Order: sequence, then structure tokens, then C-alpha cells
Amino acid sequence: MGGGLAGSIPLLLGIFLRIGISLGPHSGQGIPPMFGDYEAQRHWQEVTVNLPMDQWYVNGTDNNLLYWGLDYPPLTAYHSHLMGRIANFFNSSWITLHTSRGTEEYTHRIFMRMSVLVAEAVYLTPLLFLSNRITAQHSGTTAKVAHMLLVVLAPGQALIDHGHFQYNNISLGLTLCAVALLLSQSIYWGSVMFALALNYKQMSLYHALPFFFYLFAPRYNTLAGLKQVWSEVYSTKLYLSGTA
Repeated sequence: MGGGLAGSIPLLLGIFLRIGISLGPHSGQGIPPMFGDYEAQRHWQEVTVNLPMDQWYVNGTDNNLLYWGLDYPPLTAYHSHLMGRIANFFNSSWITLHTSRGTEEYTHRIFMRMSVLVAEAVYLTPLLFLSNRITAQHSGTTAKVAHMLLVVLAPGQALIDHGHFQYNNISLGLTLCAVALLLSQSIYWGSVMFALALNYKQMSLYHALPFFFYLFAPRYNTLAGLKQVWSEVYSTKLYLSGTA
């Protein structure tokens, strides 16, 4: 079996799994007043399209932060704005300020579900193939297929993004790209990709410690070097504390 055909089998299984999950209800469906994370993502589209940028994170009469206030970093806000523009093209009532709260009509659910699938196809899937090629370049076809299966069939990511409703695939894709670039000795661009992941979702902080040590280890691989790292980190902490 060719490497390309073998690699497509896990991908097809992953697509079928995600479509199957998407056919089910999302978290909070039909349960007022908050309607779950699906409504949070829709509401952020409403806010970012209808309000000026300097009001996206500010509490006000048109942006009640107690009702799914935008609490993710700026790249999420820009993504919500893009999705909101597309939603407005299809049906402006989906993101009308105030009156669109709790929108769960069938066509809108299709739009939202497809937006997650498209995001995964654009951000996560190509980078998965790239990282698989880099990390398993000395492995046989069986090992590469196993690696792909472990990733695309991981229940946590599939259930949270396509069932509960999130766009974790974007931050995970950027993080995966960062790992692949670092392993290719592209330190600068790997760091840029991880910074983008952090600026999309703060969840990427879970991966920050390995990145930190990977980037600093080549420079400070002695006891004296480690002391210097600690000194620099402590100095930075004092500086940030003083400017907070």
C-alpha cells in the first residue's frame, strides 16, 4: 500500500468520526439563558461584527461581559469577526445585535458545524501531515499510519470541537506547526507559530514549558548556564510585576 493511500485512510476515518459527532446535539443546546459554548462562539461573531474593535473586550450596554464576554486572545476575536462576516453574508439574523441570542436554527447549526470542519481542514490537517513526515521520517508506513490514527481519532479533540463546540483545532494546528518547525531547526518560525497559538487561545500555555526548555537548553546546558537562565527569568518576572 502506497504511503499516500495509507496516510489518507486515517484522515477519512477522522472525517467520518467528526461528521458523526456533529450530527448530535451540542453542549447547552436548547438550555437558556446561556445555551452553551456554541452560543458563546456565535455571540462573539455578533459582537465583533457589530461593535468597533475597541469595544470587543469592554463591558457596555451592547456588550454585556456577563453574557459570554469575549475572554480569549485577539486572534480568536479576529477569527470570530471573519466567521461573523461570512455568517452575515448567508443570513444577517444569525448575528443581529441582541436579538440573535440563542439562535439555533437548523441552517445555522450546519454553518457552525461546517466552520469547525473547515478550520480543521485548513489549520490542523496539513500540519498533521507535515509533522508526521518530519517526526516519523525514519519510520515505516505502519508507524506513520499508527501516528496519524492516534491523532485523528483522539476522542478529546473530536468531542470537544465537534460535539461540545470549540475551535481548538486552530491553536493545536499552530502548536503542531511550531513543533515541526523546531524539529527542522527553524527556531525563529517555530517560535512565531507558537506565539500565534498563544494569541489564539490561552490553552496553549499548557505546552509553554516544553517550548521554553527546548529553546533555552542549547544555550544554557551547564550549571552556570542554568543559573543564568534563572537569573534572567527572575529579572523578567520582577520587571513584569513592576509594570502590572
